[in-house]
Amino acid sequence: MAGPRPEKVAVVEEVREHLASSSAAILTEYRGLKVGDLATLRRQLRTAGADYKIFKNTLVRRATADTNQAALDAYLKGPTAIVFVRDDIGPVAKVLRDFGRVHPQLVVKGGLLGTQLLDANGASALADLPSRAVLLAQLAGAIAAPMRQFAGLLQALPRSLAYGLSALIDKRGGVAEAAVASDTAEVTDTAEPAEG
Repeated sequence: MAGPRPEKVAVVEEVREHLASSSAAILTEYRGLKVGDLATLRRQLRTAGADYKIFKNTLVRRATADTNQAALDAYLKGPTAIVFVRDDIGPVAKVLRDFGRVHPQLVVKGGLLGTQLLDANGASALADLPSRAVLLAQLAGAIAAPMRQFAGLLQALPRSLAYGLSALIDKRGGVAEAAVASDTAEVTDTAEPAEG
């Protein structure tokens, strides 16, 4: 009995490599889409940081067997294509959502985000998430806000001290009178003629 054909082994290995190098995988059904529509979808997904590949379900099952990605097997029914997400999943999910609105034949079945299995609703909900850059900016703002408040407090302490000292000096007659008194004492000391 001969082993598996080299072509099938190569495809199984390709699927494993794609899954290993991807941050997420989204499975879709593409039945009824024209070749031109699939080419358009591939281009849009590539721009968003993903690859759209079609493999035989049995070969994908072999690739995910005995791994934490074996949960994808539940979605491997009917014509299935896999979106391998290299970068941020938000823009990829938005491309799928927008393309699916124009081409209802494209159906998101589910996916895998890291090791978390997503159903169709969960995979579609990713389209509503802000992009990674926006999330990082929000995080930076949240981290910076307490530091800005602390810097404001540090500036307020010397300012408050100066206002307090100014009020105390004004209450006691002011700096001008004390300075005039000390200047007058110096003048009288130097104005007396020396007797000899």
